[in-house]
Amino acid sequence: MPASTGSDYISRIDRLQTNVWIDGTPITGKISEHAAFKGIMKSQAALYDLQHQPEVREKMLYRSPTTGQWVGMSFLQPKTKEDLTKRRLMIQEWARLNNGMMGRSPDYMNTVITALASSVDWLKGKASCFPENVLAFYEYVRENDLSMTHTFIDPQVNRKAFYFEESEEPIAAKVMAKNENGILIKGARLLATQGGITDEIVVISSGGVHVEANGFAFAIPSNCEGLRFVCRESFVGGDSAFNYPLSSRYEEMDTIVVFDNVWVPWERVFYCDNMAVANSFMRTSAYLPFTLHQVVSRQIVKTEFILGVVQSIIDTIQIGEYQHVQEKATEVIVVLETMKALVLKAESEAQLDEAGFMRPDQTTLQIASNVYPRIYPRFAEIIQQLGASGLMSIPTEKAFQSTIRKDLDQYLQAASKNAEERVKLFRLAWDLTMSAFGTRETLYERFFFGDPVKLASQLYHEYEKEAFVKRVEKLM
Repeated sequence: MPASTGSDYISRIDRLQTNVWIDGTPITGKISEHAAFKGIMKSQAALYDLQHQPEVREKMLYRSPTTGQWVGMSFLQPKTKEDLTKRRLMIQEWARLNNGMMGRSPDYMNTVITALASSVDWLKGKASCFPENVLAFYEYVRENDLSMTHTFIDPQVNRKAFYFEESEEPIAAKVMAKNENGILIKGARLLATQGGITDEIVVISSGGVHVEANGFAFAIPSNCEGLRFVCRESFVGGDSAFNYPLSSRYEEMDTIVVFDNVWVPWERVFYCDNMAVANSFMRTSAYLPFTLHQVVSRQIVKTEFILGVVQSIIDTIQIGEYQHVQEKATEVIVVLETMKALVLKAESEAQLDEAGFMRPDQTTLQIASNVYPRIYPRFAEIIQQLGASGLMSIPTEKAFQSTIRKDLDQYLQAASKNAEERVKLFRLAWDLTMSAFGTRETLYERFFFGDPVKLASQLYHEYEKEAFVKRVEKLM
């Protein structure tokens, strides 16, 4: 089966009838028609449709090495630096369709699985590891263009440095039993973004220090028996693209994943009962360089959009003559050009790994992943400072259709836009930075790859500093 279309994606997810709960109620009927999901599913479908457009098809797709069919470029295992460029161009083409607002667009998980499949040699010969299953799953999702979510995080019960769960009933998901057919999983995991609206879920344990049952990785269909997705409150404010220009389109639901005695067949298990592998595979595999390359490529597009919003506010209310305004806009420009330079540097300094795949320079991408979580909250602050009271004076679409339209036209006009155009822009800025959707975006980017302090510590320990120390010693 070739690359999916939007209708393929929506009909597949509707047919799954995945067990999804929101506000204490299970979703029945077509999930694509539910108020919390119809906007994001429509946006996701548009991504699948875009890859079939004749003018961009060769940028979005490539010929499968096994079937010769057109498959998604985000599944491409890069063997050259040119392949990395192809991947970036495809990622950014998709990102421009949603202005980088969809952190879990399909290319993210496609990249995750591609990275793991490119590192299966590392699993060979290790106890309770099944590299052939990783490869088989990779080829399965590639050839069928399936969508995926994932869960990597345990519930936040106790965040002490050393915490050992002692409850009789498991809280964090773990292996409870094994037989000739598979492994039995019970417990919960966080934080599956787009949970319930994907074909598959990939589950990778966070490892640990003592219990082998906590070390596992597998993938299963989202509608497996015993699997539940429990949603947070929806941040979709409403259907109106005037009132909620971002949340009505791009609200990616986050879910708690409950495994209520879920049997995972052996052919879907990547590894289990091996804490050493669970603690090291994600760190030593192509996961970090490949996924960071995807993330930074998307964040560049998102930063371009933010700069567009900033400059639109400046132009609309004519504040460009003030140096403090110029300084704020320049902050965004500096980050944008820094991120672009870093991703290009990562590609130019890429090297082949032991398996013959081209890994972008991980250190460079780690630097980008340290920059963005710290600066993204500043973007929201800049927009709030520039918009000021204008971000409060934002009546709804209905108000412009009422008898008070004349008042709005008179009192909410801007130097370069009429009242309706100005309010549309400021509602967009509000939805980006101040709505529930916007504040979730800030939190999401702040912790995209984990705690920023831990990311900095990891970079510090891994960065090669000895040569610089020797230069100091030589001088002394």
